[in-house]
Amino acid sequence: MTTTVDLVPGLVTTREAIAATYGCGTFQGIEPAVEAGMVFVYSDPSAGEEYGYTFDGRAEDDEFGPLYLYTGAGANGHQKPSGRNGSLLTAADKGREIHLFVAHGKVAGSGAMRQRYIGQMVLDPIKQYDVRRGPGKDGVMRDVLVFRFRPAPGTTPAWTEADRLPAAPASDYEITEPAMDVPEPVALPAQSGAKVKDTEQHNTTETTADIPAGQRKVLRREGELVKAFVAHLAAAGHKTHSFQITIKGEPGALTPDLYDATDHALYEAKGQTTRANIRMAIGQLADYRRHIPNKEGLRVAVLLPGEPTADVQDLLAAEGVALVYQTEDGFFGWPIAFNAS
Repeated sequence: MTTTVDLVPGLVTTREAIAATYGCGTFQGIEPAVEAGMVFVYSDPSAGEEYGYTFDGRAEDDEFGPLYLYTGAGANGHQKPSGRNGSLLTAADKGREIHLFVAHGKVAGSGAMRQRYIGQMVLDPIKQYDVRRGPGKDGVMRDVLVFRFRPAPGTTPAWTEADRLPAAPASDYEITEPAMDVPEPVALPAQSGAKVKDTEQHNTTETTADIPAGQRKVLRREGELVKAFVAHLAAAGHKTHSFQITIKGEPGALTPDLYDATDHALYEAKGQTTRANIRMAIGQLADYRRHIPNKEGLRVAVLLPGEPTADVQDLLAAEGVALVYQTEDGFFGWPIAFNAS
């Protein structure tokens, strides 16, 4: 008897049924089905909770629409953008669809998990993943790849309130490396619709925003800017890192762009010098600085790819925020020449 599973958002099924229909494995969180042209992703937030963290779940919507975060493959040691994780990163280039499931309780009389189908996803075309810090199965802290999924065009995801990221049980911070290397942007593949169906009962007003190519370039510019500035600081003998800050009662984490440990200075980088970007940076720094360890004497600065207008410079000065921007010869405004307010 041939097993057939139509991928309708909201469907509750099992890994075995998916494997019998599409020809993939049943044991890993990321299961490519090469002949079917698909990659199946199985999210189980409770699995991360065993190790003291949960990165999986529906994140807050942003200006580009709904977002679901998913922890990559690799139980111990730093996770790498290769192997099963690489199958997600290369899915668009290879014309493979990504289909997301969330664990939905156990099958009666069995230890197997039921799987609720959320819908077809694509990796965020601006930034495919974030790097977070979390313990492995062996308890050793390591880098974790947290993939950023958006609903594919034409998909109405069947997620629920229960799928939202859980709130952090306590406030804490972890020292991390600055986010300098931004993954190459990817194109949004069209949904084939061959075996994917929508269902009336899950219709919502949510849509996936059309993310312009310009935004992708801005993010890459930020990553390149931070990378160049880190090299500049290293040449001057400065030690740098960043933070992963969790706030009690809130989901997700705050991740400042860069901290100069030698100078006790916190930087927020922006890929454009517009007023809107600078205003956002001021707000971010005001939030981050409250949670940085050893706040006494902390200085904050905005890092830009060029010189902003005179009035924007006045705004930064009025808010006690230093300005450092890149020039042909290096970085103007560094070393920072003011005391924290």
